[in-house]
Amino acid sequence: MSNTEKILKSLSSLIENGILTSADIKKEISTDLKFKKDKIISKLDLVSKEEFEVLKKIVQKQDTLIKKILKNKKIKKAKKS
Repeated sequence: MSNTEKILKSLSSLIENGILTSADIKKEISTDLKFKKDKIISKLDLVSKEEFEVLKKIVQKQDTLIKKILKNKKIKKAKKS
């Protein structure tokens, strides 16, 4: 028997006995889904939007600097020729 089946059987027995309401079920499912979502996100090792924006600015600055260096290098080669 799978975990899902066990959970459903225990929930149905609690509902039959009047111990569990639909609001309780909704809260339990919501909590479970949030936990699973957080687990998946942590496995993906994602960065925050703020971290991404900082890194994006750094990469743009480096790209500009590299282009300037390459341009100066081409100019120096042209002068030597």
